[in-house]
Parts: sequence; structure tokens; C-alpha cells
Amino acid sequence: MLDAPFAKWIDEHQDELIARLKEAVEIPSVSGDASYRPHVVRMGEWLKAELEKLGAEIRSVPLGKQVLDGQELDLPPALVGSLGNDPKKKTVLVYGHYDVQPAALSDGWKHEPFQFTHDKETGRLYGRGSTDDKGPIMGWINAIQAFQETKTEIPVNLRFCFEGMEESGSEGLEELVIKEAKGEFADVDAVCISDNYWLGTTTPCLTYGLRGLSYFSVSISGPAADLHSGVFGNVVHEPMTDLFDLFSKLVTPQGKILVPGINEKVAPLTDEERKLYEDIDVTLGDFEQAIGAKVTISEDKAEVLMGRMRYPSLSIHGVEGAFSGQGGKTVIPAAVKGKFSIRLVPDLDPDEVNELVQKYLKDEFAKLGSKNTLKVEMLSGGKPWVASIDHWNFRAAKDAIETVYGKTPSYTREGGSIPITLTFAEALGKNVMLLPMGRGDDGAHSTNEKLDLSNYIEGTKTLGQYLLNVPAAAASA
Repeated sequence: MLDAPFAKWIDEHQDELIARLKEAVEIPSVSGDASYRPHVVRMGEWLKAELEKLGAEIRSVPLGKQVLDGQELDLPPALVGSLGNDPKKKTVLVYGHYDVQPAALSDGWKHEPFQFTHDKETGRLYGRGSTDDKGPIMGWINAIQAFQETKTEIPVNLRFCFEGMEESGSEGLEELVIKEAKGEFADVDAVCISDNYWLGTTTPCLTYGLRGLSYFSVSISGPAADLHSGVFGNVVHEPMTDLFDLFSKLVTPQGKILVPGINEKVAPLTDEERKLYEDIDVTLGDFEQAIGAKVTISEDKAEVLMGRMRYPSLSIHGVEGAFSGQGGKTVIPAAVKGKFSIRLVPDLDPDEVNELVQKYLKDEFAKLGSKNTLKVEMLSGGKPWVASIDHWNFRAAKDAIETVYGKTPSYTREGGSIPITLTFAEALGKNVMLLPMGRGDDGAHSTNEKLDLSNYIEGTKTLGQYLLNVPAAAASA
């Protein structure tokens, strides 16, 4: 039980902190829709003002332009700044994003997604961005305010990096971080990111790894125009047939990647490492609840966890150019484009994976004897990231979780990708840690996104206690 003055202040001012999150959620800062760009900019301005109220020095940094929905737009600015410059203190960089995914009531929401809803019976705070990532950003602001209101010295210098394009590829941010590594971020000792979630609903976690990503497009073209299947079926090489044949050779229903050279690069599993996954406090039922069905490939919890965190995966996402409307249409598409991605783990480099995929698909296509044309492109690639949990950054957070929740956190590697994490690690050369606030069932990116009030309040305390723990943890390193 945490009885520090700042924690008591947080408990006593919950209504105020909820109101702050409400105000943030009700700014519809959707970065992937041109019509919402003014709202993203407004959200950045609102956040800048909130930080400046606390005495932080914040710059709104232009990141250039982009073409979106046929329009040339200014990218939302990044917010870069500081609070404290004591050379005797450690300096912690805090990252978050103030943009959100699209959402509409018609998608299946119980409430208007940009109308903050506090369900007092369940203790849930609903609204797009509540857990991803406005709740955690408000948590940092809340903790700083609590320190100031209770005259508790903040024992670290803080650096801030908040962006408005994370949900749309973080355009322009990598270049900014590399530049600021010699500027605003030059004296950073560690990085803390709160932009992920617990595995389940009961045990907090600390995340020390993320899978990378290689995203591919496979285009096959043949006829000059779509053809009538009654006239040209069994007459021409059909692009859709070729594509389906190739895609059937990418991955098995049991998840085994069939591209030669990928599985061979994955480090062998040791007994000690397997035990780490066996000890994580999550059940198969937690996964089934999150999935909404009993469809996991394995019935072994550790195997499921390793499938998500430790091993690469290949997922087929969709096909462009194919008939997808209601009813029947007997058309042979002239050209189709399939999309798939491979989630990467350490020892898998996006460029090397691209070479393996290109060679394999071209070799398999040649075996078809098709007269159609194949084009394979890697649309994007991001490297995996793994950090050391023995660093004082993780010890400070572990002790904070044990103080606030009375539980030892699980150490996890996420199946998803946050490319900017690796950029921070490489550009700054410092330890990076993910310290999640929300639960595994929060529904980020989905309908009815929520953040439990207990996670918001206790998570805010955890962020504050983490900062308080840094000096002792660093001194014992």
C-alpha cells in the first residue's frame, strides 16, 4: 500500500484527473483522416498547454508535410521539451502519442467513441484513446501535478517527446529523435514509454522486447482487362489463381513459416528461457477471452506466449482487385495484389528477410509455368528490439509496481511493433523500457476502447513512484 503524500493527493483528486482525461478523449485526434487533422493539431496545442501549466518548457516542432486523401497537409507537430535541469539528477525521457485510431458509433460502439463515458458500475472509462495513449500521457501529467501540489521534489530531470502521428507511421519522428540526440535529448539516461498493455487483467508487466515487422505486397497481372469467366475460364492464366497458389506456400495453418531461411535464424530455446514464459501470470483463458473464441494454435500457455513474443509469425491480410461485393460476379480479375507481413524477432533483419521472401516467391512463381507477371515489394520494414531487464531503469519500475500493486510484474516481450522504440535505443544509446498502464482487455484499436479507473489511478501512482525510485535504483547499479 502506497501512502506517500503524492499518492494520497491522487486518491483525493480522482474527479479532477478523470475530468482531464475526459477533455483529452473528446478531442477526436485521428491522424489517418485528413478531415480530422485540425483536431490533431488542437490536441497537440491542448497537451502543450497542460505541460506548460506545470512549468515544463515545451517546443512545438514542425515535422514537414504529407499527402493524405489527395491533400497536402502539415504533419502534426511533435512536442519536445523538459522539466528540470539539475546536473546531479538522472534524466528520464518520456514518450507518448496524442493521436488515435479512427472510430465511429456504427462500428459497434456502445457509446459515441469521442464522447467520454464513465461507467460507474464497472469502473470503466470508455472512449477512443482512453488507453491508447491519452490515459498514460495524462498519467504523467497527473503524477507531476501531484508532486507539485504536495511539494514533493521530483528526483529526476524530465524530457518529453509526444507525437501526433504514431497511429499513422510516426512520419518525421525518427529524423527528429536522431537530431535531438545531440540536442534536447543529449543528457538522457533512460527512456520510459507507456504505450502498451498488460498481458491479462490482474498482473502488471514490464516489457523489454518488441517484434519487428516486414510488410509485403505481391502483385500479379496478366490480361489487359477483367475477363468473363464463361468466355475465358480455362483459357488464360488467372492472376487470382497464381496468387492463391503462392500464398498457400507462405505459412501452414499451424503457423509454421515456409519461407526457407527464416526459422533457421531464430535462436534456439533454452530451458531457462522457457521457464520465463511458464512463470508469466496469464492463463490460456485470458487469451481466449481477448480473442473471443477458443482458437489458439496450442493448448500450452508457454507455447502460446512464445508464439506471440519469441518466434516470428506470418499473417496474410487481404487482397486488392478481387470481387468482394454482395451477390455473385463471374469475373476473372486482370490484376490482383495480396498483402502479408512477417513479425520479426532478434537475428531477423528486415533487409535480409526481404531477400529471402523475394527469392522464394519468384522461385515458386517460376514453378507455376504462368505467363502472368509477378512483382514483390517490401512496403515497410522495422527491426525488432530487446532491452536488458537488469538495468536500473527496470529495477526502478519493478519496485514501483511492487509498492503500488503488491505484485511482482511479469517481464514480457510484445508481439507488436513500435518502431520508434528502436530509434530511441539506437540514437540515444540508452536503456528503453515499456511500462504499461492498461489491461490486456482494453480494446485498443477496437470498438469500446476503455481504461479501467483503477488502472488509471494506480497506474498514475506507479509512474510517479517509478520516478521517485530512479535515484536509489541508479545508485545501486
